[in-house]
Amino acid sequence: MDVIRAQESEARRGERFTGTAWVEALLKAQRPGGMRVYRVFFEPRARTHWHAHDGEQTLYVVEGRGRVSTSGGRGREIAPGDIVYIAPGEKHWHGAGPGNAMIHLAVTTGKETAWMEEVTDDEYTQA
Repeated sequence: MDVIRAQESEARRGERFTGTAWVEALLKAQRPGGMRVYRVFFEPRARTHWHAHDGEQTLYVVEGRGRVSTSGGRGREIAPGDIVYIAPGEKHWHGAGPGNAMIHLAVTTGKETAWMEEVTDDEYTQA
């Protein structure tokens, strides 16, 4: 067992986002392919680029409202308390709604994230 104190993590500005987002690594993988936990703050309309993980991902919305979508799927609104499950290899994006910020926890397994193109304004609006 290990205890990670809150002051041991540091937020950094997200590099693979449209708009402004801050990513805080709460837990780094303790073994290869192990679970990682991030707290992500999105300003209104900020979102990730399209991406896919080789492991699973679960998002838990802490506050605000957001949007998620998969390639070829329909977008969904998400709100506090909602949980989003993303299967390994599923191309997706997630971010804040147009009128508010959002904070979510992202729990991810696996070793790699394949980052892809930006989510266009049209794709964002349709979600």
